[in-house]
Amino acid sequence: MGLSEIAAGIEVTAEQERRGVATVDDTDATLEERLSEFAGELPCGPAAAAVAVEQYAAGGSVGAAAEAAGVPAVTAAKALHLLGESVSPVGPVGREVVRDWVEGELPRSEAEELARVSGPEFALAAYIETHEPLDGVRAAVEGALMREGRDGLDGAVGAAGGPR
Repeated sequence: MGLSEIAAGIEVTAEQERRGVATVDDTDATLEERLSEFAGELPCGPAAAAVAVEQYAAGGSVGAAAEAAGVPAVTAAKALHLLGESVSPVGPVGREVVRDWVEGELPRSEAEELARVSGPEFALAAYIETHEPLDGVRAAVEGALMREGRDGLDGAVGAAGGPR
């Protein structure tokens, strides 16, 4: 017996009640307006953070995002981190080393050497390890940062201490 034979006498005798999911359309609010809720927690103003997010989301580097926003690269990297992007200048092993330094198990000079990063890169990595992304901020930047193929940078700061 095939599917067509099974379905052969089935009739629709009632209409299904149409139910939907309530949605909130915040497309009228600019990214800057949505970020203003977090102004006190960001390392720069909402306007600069919005420009940095938009530049970064368009495929720019952290350095390009900082330049467009008119803020130092480390400030843009901190803002992007707080907004949920992965911009750490160290990999998993480097993160472990930074955590060991934060916990007082290593002197900074040794930690920088083991993590194989410069002083500014180490400072950014320490900031990232000691600051969680902001609660609820993902919804504010979701449209801007949700893009194909952009999972954050493997390293936010280049070998010379400046952003890539």
